[in-house]
Amino acid sequence: MQFKDIEGQRVLINHLTEIIDTGRVSHAQMFLGPNASGSLALALAYAQYLNCTNRQHYPEGAALRADSCGECPNCRKYRELVHPDLHLVFPSVTTPSVSSTSVSAEMFQEEFRQFLNQYHQCGTEDQWYESLNAANKQGMIRERDAANIVKTLALKSYEGGYKVLVIWMAERMNLSAANELLKTLEEPTEKTLILLVAESRDRMLSTIISRVQTVVVPDIASGFSAEKKAAFASMFVSWMRLLFKLNMQSLSNWVDQTHALGREQQKQFLQYAQEAVRACFLKTAAGITLPGELDFGDEKFDNFFPAMVTPRNVEGMNQAITDAIYAIERNAYAKITFMQLSFTLSKLIKNR
Repeated sequence: MQFKDIEGQRVLINHLTEIIDTGRVSHAQMFLGPNASGSLALALAYAQYLNCTNRQHYPEGAALRADSCGECPNCRKYRELVHPDLHLVFPSVTTPSVSSTSVSAEMFQEEFRQFLNQYHQCGTEDQWYESLNAANKQGMIRERDAANIVKTLALKSYEGGYKVLVIWMAERMNLSAANELLKTLEEPTEKTLILLVAESRDRMLSTIISRVQTVVVPDIASGFSAEKKAAFASMFVSWMRLLFKLNMQSLSNWVDQTHALGREQQKQFLQYAQEAVRACFLKTAAGITLPGELDFGDEKFDNFFPAMVTPRNVEGMNQAITDAIYAIERNAYAKITFMQLSFTLSKLIKNR
């Protein structure tokens, strides 16, 4: 899978290729977002780009800043999902020919590749079970799967590049499997990349979440109307200016107004803010501005603010917003969440 084959997500894709090109690849990451929005496809394209031997970089102003070549031996093997250093783990179910005492993802590798090809790597969990004629069953990632992972990742790379483990629907790991993976997530062998793909963190152990860097994949199906985007842009500009001054009374008023939006609107605003931060970083780090991405409706802010997002603070800002989205999803008190986030972002911006 190449990035060019993924619908939308251009800002996120450019952020991911920038991370690889600058050598800042975290060994354990979680792509968090709806399957239909390409979270698994993004993870596989990310792994392919990492292992591509002839990465393509495009002129300034292009929709994508870079992509894998699609033609080198590694790309061809990744396209067919048969690269010997690519390992896929996913929920499995019992069938008439596979008992509960032996079931594991290892037994369904060919079926899973066919499923990914059929749905262009954007299939849902229900569609996966339907493809196995097991629509009424609930899949699971078991301790047996985790033991296979630990054993596999302890071996040397077959072709000298990165060993890549992709765990799809990672929230389906049972407790034993999750505990089995903790040490591997924290201390993997050299040149190992572990990519968890999940739709929800609610059912995952906090010890797993704390060991991975989260990449939030926006729900492209939801989108923002021009009216909502303009409203969010105005909120974002006001917020960032308040973070420079850190006038507590003004910031408290802004937090009160944001609290009144309701949780879904708060979450959407944070997703907008995250995309805005990524777009600013692309302009700062690579001089790339995608059409409409840095139009906040305030010319002075448009010209000034992107320089505040730098290689030194972009990951911290992204993670802080991700944590706030997670808190809102878990029904945290919005006033406290936005105030804490404001203090964190203010510090990161001033220490750029």
